[in-house]
Amino acid sequence: MGHPKFARPKYDTPTHPWKKGRIEEEHALKEQFGLKKIGGMKEIWKAKSKLRRWRQNAMKLIGRVDTTEGHFSREKTDLVESLYRRGLLGDGASLDDILQIGVEHVLSRRLQSQVYYRGLASSMRQARQLVIHGHIGLGDQKMTVPSYIITRDDENTLVYHHTSPLTDEAHPIRAEIEVTRAAAEYEEGKDNNAPTEEFVAGVAEAAESAPAAEDTEVKGGEA
Repeated sequence: MGHPKFARPKYDTPTHPWKKGRIEEEHALKEQFGLKKIGGMKEIWKAKSKLRRWRQNAMKLIGRVDTTEGHFSREKTDLVESLYRRGLLGDGASLDDILQIGVEHVLSRRLQSQVYYRGLASSMRQARQLVIHGHIGLGDQKMTVPSYIITRDDENTLVYHHTSPLTDEAHPIRAEIEVTRAAAEYEEGKDNNAPTEEFVAGVAEAAESAPAAEDTEVKGGEA
């Protein structure tokens, strides 16, 4: 059973440590989601372990005939509602939809990922840095754990923490984030639609008002 003071790992490591395809896939995920350079693979293994448990539960419940006063029906409903609250399933989802969830969906619900997706950081790496150094909050609660899974209820409360200097829209880092994200949107839109003159002018104006890069560094190293 193990000693209660020493928690066991809540994830499974790969059964074979040297499979090239899996290693390349995990390195790509680590770069895509800005995970730690050292130890980032554990975050992927944790996400895969969670996903494996959800799929196993779904497969056990699919096709089960309820003969115990609605016990299996409640289990099915609870599992689907749980994943809906985590933002992994949409409205009207069923057990079959759980089998379509990928590890990318799980990693995208991490606090670090949501900080980037909601425009509070210019990159996944910076999002991790802002979380670790206490610049991000859920309402009044300061959040410093990048791997925290954001629920649908949490989404509307995700902001810069009220004690962070980044709440000031004129802060140099805020200006840098706006410039970087505007430039990224410009590059993505070039192949699809020509950017408008107003958009180009807005990017240029933001770039002129942004401070030098050495003045906008977030203090603190990689955690």
